[in-house]
Amino acid sequence: MIWFIVSQLFAMILTLLRLGRTSETDKDLEILILRQQLGILQRKQDKPIKPNRAEKLTLAILAASLRKQTKRPIKQFKSLIQLFQPETVFGWHRQLVRWKWTYEKKNKVGRPPTDEAVKKLVIQLALENNWGYGKIEGELSKLGITLSQTAIGNILRTEGIEPAPVRAGSIGWKTLMGHYREQLLAADFFTIETITLKTLYVFFLIELGKRRVHLAGITPHPDGHWVAQQARNQTWLLQEEHETNFVGLIRDNDSKYTDAFDTVFESEGIHIIRTPFQAPNANATTERWVRSVREECLDKLLVLNEAHLYRVLTEYLVYYNTRRPHQSREQQSPIARQQSASEGFIQKRKILAQN
Repeated sequence: MIWFIVSQLFAMILTLLRLGRTSETDKDLEILILRQQLGILQRKQDKPIKPNRAEKLTLAILAASLRKQTKRPIKQFKSLIQLFQPETVFGWHRQLVRWKWTYEKKNKVGRPPTDEAVKKLVIQLALENNWGYGKIEGELSKLGITLSQTAIGNILRTEGIEPAPVRAGSIGWKTLMGHYREQLLAADFFTIETITLKTLYVFFLIELGKRRVHLAGITPHPDGHWVAQQARNQTWLLQEEHETNFVGLIRDNDSKYTDAFDTVFESEGIHIIRTPFQAPNANATTERWVRSVREECLDKLLVLNEAHLYRVLTEYLVYYNTRRPHQSREQQSPIARQQSASEGFIQKRKILAQN
């Protein structure tokens, strides 16, 4: 097949050289003669013509080259390509292009595969000594083996071996939430647009164990100094209202949380726990509360200004913390409520409209 393709290409080159010396009139006459013979052959042919792969290749390349030079649509090739449909010929060309880009080359570029003996040694060093990627890289260099930390990590992940801190039993996020929920706080912001299209930032804290929410402040221009001052106010209130000693505060990596903010809580023995980047589920409790306050309260009214928003949120938090049932707390509110009487009249009360 290869020699047939080479012979076809060589014949085409010779034909092109001959046509280069032929006048335009002679070329036109030759085209008419070839078309007439092709018409006779087509009328006398009983069975469909089945070209081989090399013939398809040659015809497809010639047709594609002619189309590229003349810019003609495929439909105009019907008078030129008579043995086959023009769409069929150009389909052969598209298959040829796909074959070119999907063909797997023998000489692959890139990093050669790691020797199996080296892989087994990396796994052995990790399991027997509980070493990390950098330590394993250094020990391999002593043996004259050059292997990057990325390659070492890929080998260990393929075998299901976690990084050294996890292997050593360091606390994971799920364990942190399960064992220390009652001693954790979380801080976050959300925004509200007023009726005059002014953006207000609401800063709040939430106790992860009880789900109790504290409104820390509302401002149109939150900065590091303002956030740090609200943190001071909240720590004083928490000391007065709670007997439980909180050990951690979960927050994201917002620039509004400055070093002064962290220092306020760390001075009270509360460790700052930063969530991973682009991981809202790491602070899912605050995200769920924002959804609740929007759906149950803020989406049902128009906020006039900062004072109006403060009054609305204050009233809602009284209901949320003292009266609202929580599924995660077995239908109890964050602040335990008294059991209602089983008999009597049921009355409703509009909280925001009572004044």
